[in-house]
Amino acid sequence: MSAITEFNKKVINEFVESITDRVFLMIEDDKDLMAEYLRLISDNTLNAVNTSLGLAVKELLKLENIEIEEEPDSFLIRSYTKHKLS
Repeated sequence: MSAITEFNKKVINEFVESITDRVFLMIEDDKDLMAEYLRLISDNTLNAVNTSLGLAVKELLKLENIEIEEEPDSFLIRSYTKHKLS
């Protein structure tokens, strides 16, 4: 495997590992997504919305679970599951 290929794999794996946290950070940074998120949690429970989004990330991207991260960067979640490529 070339050095470039190995680097590419390393970078993508690091990105994928924290993708759920990054999705929630994206919501925080986008006023329209944040408004919709707030509407959803007003009609549902916070846990239902967050869990559904976390599962959607895993299923749509066909990822495997690694471990729970208890210190996310996003203030919208208290923890998230780290992932790896299948």
